[in-house]
Amino acid sequence: MHGMISKPPGAASHIATSRVVLLLLVVMTGIAPISLYMLVPALPVLATTFGSDISIAQMTVSLYMVGIACSQLIMGPLSDKFGRRPVLLGGLALMVAASVACIFAQNLPQLIAARFFQALGGAAGMVVSRAIIRDIYERDRVASMISLVVAALMIGQMLSPLTGGLIETAFGWRAIFYAITIGAIAVAVGIAMALPETRRSRAAGSGFRGDVGMLIRNRAFVGYVLCQVLASQIIFAFAGGGPYIVVTQMGRTSAEYGAWFATTGFAYLVGNLLCVRFAPRHSLERLIWFGLGLQLCGSLLNLLWSFTGWNEAPAWLFGTQMIVMAGNAFVMANSAAGAISIRPEAAGTASGAMGFLQQGIGALMSQFGAYLGGQSTTTLPLTSAILAISLLCAATMIFVVPRREVVVSETLIEQAEEEGTGMM
Repeated sequence: MHGMISKPPGAASHIATSRVVLLLLVVMTGIAPISLYMLVPALPVLATTFGSDISIAQMTVSLYMVGIACSQLIMGPLSDKFGRRPVLLGGLALMVAASVACIFAQNLPQLIAARFFQALGGAAGMVVSRAIIRDIYERDRVASMISLVVAALMIGQMLSPLTGGLIETAFGWRAIFYAITIGAIAVAVGIAMALPETRRSRAAGSGFRGDVGMLIRNRAFVGYVLCQVLASQIIFAFAGGGPYIVVTQMGRTSAEYGAWFATTGFAYLVGNLLCVRFAPRHSLERLIWFGLGLQLCGSLLNLLWSFTGWNEAPAWLFGTQMIVMAGNAFVMANSAAGAISIRPEAAGTASGAMGFLQQGIGALMSQFGAYLGGQSTTTLPLTSAILAISLLCAATMIFVVPRREVVVSETLIEQAEEEGTGMM
């Protein structure tokens, strides 16, 4: 069922209400990030097994993230051109082959290379799932469905390090890749049996270059993407600097840091669940501004606590960061929905570009956050950076995204597509 299709009336509605399709959206989104976190507890064992430094073993994670970023840029446009199903199935086939290669790896370079291709294939689900959501849901429901998928995914991500640790302890590190292989095969079978092709029909002559050209000339698209990518950098910056602040500056254990950091993940989960509840009754723009307000308030408070010295205690630092993360969920889900709604038939390309920038810049921001946390004796540099990012997010909505009336309806979006110049 791939290629260009013309869905009959009500077909999209039937697909959208299918619980099986919703479940597939969750698992196809989660297969790559869950596979990333499952191996993390086994990194010390890998270093010992292959007689290498832990920094070399860490490359099985860092190169995996590079693979995710590259996949976003490749798989999105391919899904617009060839359809969602074939790209998903091809990506999962690559993931299965790479996972088998991980099982039989005889040294760390082989394992690192196999992990890169594992991410390259598995991350197809991350980018294509957002495009599928845009295919089958109206614009005003896209944000709530993205939030629902992300909320379910986060539960899996929270449990994946524990799962990986238990598997490694009981059966050895190679057993983790047996589990990933089985999971990837199960997801591929589910897609082959239950997921119809959802890609919209494309105009004759349309293609990757035309899609990219129209998107980057569209102020709304650029603004929403910048807002989403900048919001994600708050997570990367705090995750990069947090361990140094808690362990080095505050003298706490790494286990205690892990427990405190989980509170920010919980706040992000709550934010996504609230977005699911409120999105059907409010516009994207209003929800983005609500999230930006929370981000700014939380960031400003944390900067204030840095000046007073109060957030030298984890409860103050992470308690206030929870406000930031709850708002961050609103900003990321709704700005992503806005970006992929500008040109629905190019939703894969839009989603891929957004994901690539998010992951690529995120790798640099994580290093920057680690530098801020590791080179200072206070939390002030990190909290200042997070406030600056929050202000930049708000600036994109003020100065880049056109006013609300130009993006409020499907009709205006369709008119913009017909004119071939984007909104305004």
